[in-house]
Amino acid sequence: MLRLPAFPALRRCADRWAVSPRAMDVVAAGSAFGLMVLDVPGLARADNSLTGVTATLVLAAGAATLVLRRNAPWVPFVVALFLMGWLHELTMVQFALYSLGRFRGRRAAVTATLLYVATAYALFNLPGWPAKHGETLSEFLGLVIPIGALAAGVGIAAYRQDLVLALQIQRNEAAARQAVQEERISVGRDVHDLVGRELTVLAVRAEVLAVRARGDAHQQDFEELADTARRAHHMLNETLVRRTDGVATPGLEGLAALAEESERMGSPVDLEVADAAKALSPLRQTAVHRVVQECLTNAAKHAPGLPVTVSITVEGEGRNVRVEVRNPLPGTPPDRAPVSTGTGLFSMEERVTSMGGSLRARREHGAYLVTALLPTGFPH
Repeated sequence: MLRLPAFPALRRCADRWAVSPRAMDVVAAGSAFGLMVLDVPGLARADNSLTGVTATLVLAAGAATLVLRRNAPWVPFVVALFLMGWLHELTMVQFALYSLGRFRGRRAAVTATLLYVATAYALFNLPGWPAKHGETLSEFLGLVIPIGALAAGVGIAAYRQDLVLALQIQRNEAAARQAVQEERISVGRDVHDLVGRELTVLAVRAEVLAVRARGDAHQQDFEELADTARRAHHMLNETLVRRTDGVATPGLEGLAALAEESERMGSPVDLEVADAAKALSPLRQTAVHRVVQECLTNAAKHAPGLPVTVSITVEGEGRNVRVEVRNPLPGTPPDRAPVSTGTGLFSMEERVTSMGGSLRARREHGAYLVTALLPTGFPH
């Protein structure tokens, strides 16, 4: 039996096309033509310049413009107004107004509906308006306006539904990315705990062996091994702040962007960063960045519109870096209760204390003050 290997490929191509947006546009054009072609005998009688064949061709050409409704919905709308003026055909207008509402939103749909009603009213006052579309003004308004308003309204509702679905898709994608990121962080912490412990044990064992081999030819080898293990452990700690996708976690260089974002939300930021703080390791810079980020977020929630002062200094002869964020307390609470999970302060404190530092948040002299102290890790 002869096999035609091309048929499955053609079928798959047809299946993909059948569910594509372009297929829906073709279906809409075909539906509009199918409804309009029912009026062909009447159109041929009403307009002596058309026959049944030419009227069908004109309507087919007009309906074909609906294929452009997704990218250029104003084209079928203009064609629909032309057909309404020439052949008094109202079916095409409904599809065109729906398309404008669906793919351009409320403003475009309302504008197009007003243009449609105004054009139809002008045609109503000209000789030749068919009686089936209203002999009196009340009959005309009772027919023309509902047609346009209903079609545009359904299109606007579909447009909003599309926005909801798009937002839901984005939310699901963001949740998936967050889940992946959390898993990467979890893996990174596991690697740090397990490998870091082994490196520490290795360094201690090498130091013990170096002491035991004092005066021996291998003493220097054991000392170098212990030093290598310590450097590896240090590199592991610093590398942990790098994301597994290769993008560095923001450090002090990202504070300016945080300040700009806060100012866009209405809270001006006075940012001061000591030059000595820029020599901090990436791990400590990340901790400082996270503390400032959480403080600015809390200030925007609980004290919107009030200025925030951020100061980062190095004190104690270079032993500690001090992060201080202060914002005035509002005279009245925000109009809306701030959306908060209540875990921001705990997250900051956990990050700071895990590095041997301390964090304190308090009300002081009419302001809210957050102070974090971190060891710089600088050699002394």
